[in-house]
Amino acid sequence: MSAGGGTKAILAALAANAGIAVAKFVGFLFTGSSSMLAESVHSLADTSNQGLLLLGQRSSRRRATREHPFGFGRDRYFYSFVVALMLFTLGSAFALYEGIHKVQHPEPLSAPLVAVLILVVAIGLEAYSFVTAMGESRKIKGDVTWWGFIRQSRTPELPVVLLEDTGALFGLLFALIGVGLSEVTGDPVWDGIGTIMIGTLLGVIAIILIVEMKSLLIGEGATDAQLEAIVAELTGGDVERVIHIRTQYLGPDELLVAAKLALAPNLELSRVAFAIDEAEARVRAKVPVARLIYLEPDLDRQIA
Repeated sequence: MSAGGGTKAILAALAANAGIAVAKFVGFLFTGSSSMLAESVHSLADTSNQGLLLLGQRSSRRRATREHPFGFGRDRYFYSFVVALMLFTLGSAFALYEGIHKVQHPEPLSAPLVAVLILVVAIGLEAYSFVTAMGESRKIKGDVTWWGFIRQSRTPELPVVLLEDTGALFGLLFALIGVGLSEVTGDPVWDGIGTIMIGTLLGVIAIILIVEMKSLLIGEGATDAQLEAIVAELTGGDVERVIHIRTQYLGPDELLVAAKLALAPNLELSRVAFAIDEAEARVRAKVPVARLIYLEPDLDRQIA
């Protein structure tokens, strides 16, 4: 897909997280809640992350150079990987540290109703961002499950925003539970426990993103459906079969296809060239993301 849908989801998340970060920090100043502080840092990290995703999109549009002949499409994977690292360090590690500290040294909350009000408003804003990301993702998700979409997507921004928003919503609920139980029971330890739950959740999400973005950076091939379609379109006319094929995403919008094709024997050179051109055209029409195609004609030496 183009970056358009991802950009819309990023901008929605950026606007929501920026406002939420300010509100949460004000809430922390009023209440002294560790859950509110952890959520403030979480939203600040998310806001920075959206900026990094936008930077990655812009950087990836640079023209190819002699040093980088296939362009800079993987910049979007790199910046998404940095986002995952920031979520782990600024979000998870800080929340775990703050939560453990508050459990060991509990402090009573002041003005807990202010924290509750801010958290409820924040849940509404995060829900808007989440619904936007879901809507943009549905356009390209197809019939796969949401987990399958996150695992198989070659476009990093939407899975990143989806997981971040999911983590943010659950994090807000954990903070609300922690503050609520602290007020109901009179025991501020619950606020620290809520903060630890937030840190654990962010750590799990960050690890998932790190693993996925690492895989994309190393280089992932076409999806099973795409590969099946490419092989089907390559075969036909004077192309008898695909001897072997290799694919790799050079960026979310650019797939490299290299294949050796078995052609009918005794073809004239002009007919070989025509068969290759026709096969390439069929692939481009069926799988538009296959922008770089290198086909090598050969004789079928397969033993019957």
